[in-house]
Amino acid sequence: MVIVLVAGEASGDQLGAALIRAIRLKEPDTRFAGIGGPLMKAEGCDCWWDTGELSVMGLFEVVSHLPRLLKLRRQLVKKVVAHQPDVFIGIDAPDFNLGVEKRLKAASIPVIHYVSPTIWAWRSGRVKTITESTERVMCLFPFEPACYEQYPVAADYTGHPMADEIPLQVNAEPARS
Repeated sequence: MVIVLVAGEASGDQLGAALIRAIRLKEPDTRFAGIGGPLMKAEGCDCWWDTGELSVMGLFEVVSHLPRLLKLRRQLVKKVVAHQPDVFIGIDAPDFNLGVEKRLKAASIPVIHYVSPTIWAWRSGRVKTITESTERVMCLFPFEPACYEQYPVAADYTGHPMADEIPLQVNAEPARS
């Protein structure tokens, strides 16, 4: 199996690395490629571009990098279509990934968006773009799949990988110091 993943920032790199590990437990021969950072690379992802290529914040920084980002998106879509992976997984970074996903879905490549955009908190109109762009959304929070029930997109609760790394009972003294 071949899976292409795109993580747009350091948190996506963390999620992508955890996802690669989880998939490898069930499908050890799976190959991974796409856009990732050092953690995904350490898990064996063939990173065509580094996550740093997408890490831009703020309106003015995005505008100044827009031509480069649009070119990167075109190159990525072309490369993914040429590779014909079994699935494409866009990890968070919805402003970049949903556009990629929409083009790949139109090219009959199965698409998953990992980390539901916060349609429940703001920009609820984005759900229309999500349903046009992906067949499935993997949600980090248990209440999120219900937000998609009235829309033609599957949504599954996966849990948040960081939940296993943060203790439920925190010792207050070391935290204070």
